[in-house]
Amino acid sequence: MPRTIFQPEFRRKLEILDLVSRKHVRGRGKGERRGPKRGSGVEFRDFRPYAAGDDVRYLDWNIFSRLDRLVLKLFVEEEDLCLHLLLDASRSMGFGDPSKLTYAARAAAALSYVALAGHERAALGILGEGLASLSRPVRGRSQIFTVLEHLAGLTPQGGTHLNLALTAYARQARSPGLAILFTDLLDPGGFEAGLAALLGRGFDPVLIHLLSPAELDPPHRGDLLLTDAETGERREVALTSETRRVYLENLKALCLRAEDFCRRSGADYIRISTALPFEEFILSHLTHGGVLA
Repeated sequence: MPRTIFQPEFRRKLEILDLVSRKHVRGRGKGERRGPKRGSGVEFRDFRPYAAGDDVRYLDWNIFSRLDRLVLKLFVEEEDLCLHLLLDASRSMGFGDPSKLTYAARAAAALSYVALAGHERAALGILGEGLASLSRPVRGRSQIFTVLEHLAGLTPQGGTHLNLALTAYARQARSPGLAILFTDLLDPGGFEAGLAALLGRGFDPVLIHLLSPAELDPPHRGDLLLTDAETGERREVALTSETRRVYLENLKALCLRAEDFCRRSGADYIRISTALPFEEFILSHLTHGGVLA
């Protein structure tokens, strides 16, 4: 992905979007997102009786002088959201044109811009057989170039171990937040334990299941020599109408498994073909999917 900013028209559309998290996730700084935490915010909310240990700076001395009662002033505090962009960078993500990893990187760049332009924070996690890298959260519109630099250097390599990588990320990331995972789910070990680890640490996960057009509708027929992108294993396959039917049934089962797990656990699941222009994916599918508004 080139180290460049978006076309002006697309950038203007990104700037009017906001991230949406179904959970309240506690921020580490003040931003433009209202949270339910009560403390030293700017908008008065309510009173409650003083209790031992409360900050005396927020006592209402006017009420004390009139009623001889200690009451605490409560405020709505504005907090920021941390957007965690988790990219499966295993070798299978290099398949397609554009590759699934290139598509994921472009989408991640756009989502980072939405976050940073909206005074939120953004962090990147690169996943493979383990957690390959984790960037510290950045804030401020100018930090989009830092994000682009990270994304531009991505190359698909190694195998996939989503459970291990996601569990490591959940353990190491300091601020839970909206976690958007881009992956093709081509991991024999599954993904459920990794998503459960994110949920258990208070993240709000969104699973973006990326598939290339050739994976959704194999164009080949006849005798083929297939090579596993991650293990290098080769296998001769006669792609008949029957083997094609079995393949499509297995793919459908994987998609239904992911969709069902996300629905039961409280995560979001969005399946997308890389044939869809990524601008349309951002501006249409993610807004209809409730990730952006």
